[in-house]
Amino acid sequence: MISSLSSQQVLEIWRDSLVEGVRRDGPDLTARQLALMLTVYLKPLPHTVRGLSVELNIGKPAVTRALDALTKYSFVRRIPDPDDKRSIQVQRTVKGSIYLVEYADRVVEAIEGMDLG
Repeated sequence: MISSLSSQQVLEIWRDSLVEGVRRDGPDLTARQLALMLTVYLKPLPHTVRGLSVELNIGKPAVTRALDALTKYSFVRRIPDPDDKRSIQVQRTVKGSIYLVEYADRVVEAIEGMDLG
């Protein structure tokens, strides 16, 4: 089913998911923040600012700003790297996991609500 979706249908799913998200009380993440968060949660650990910068092909200052926001929402946490005290590791949190599960649920609901006939 998913592989047969048109570009228009995929955009409608994305839109419906985003609209449902902004209707709820909660943080409004930027595309950069969401991309960074999804990278932290979906790619193997450990994560560092340097590694995230390379993975996303954006500057370290942009990663740091996005992490500042995600840390404020308690979606990620920073800890000193036990192997390199000059480096910081980025860790997942329960609150961030819950946010992404709810986000995924909204995407599924948008797909289920589509008229694919």
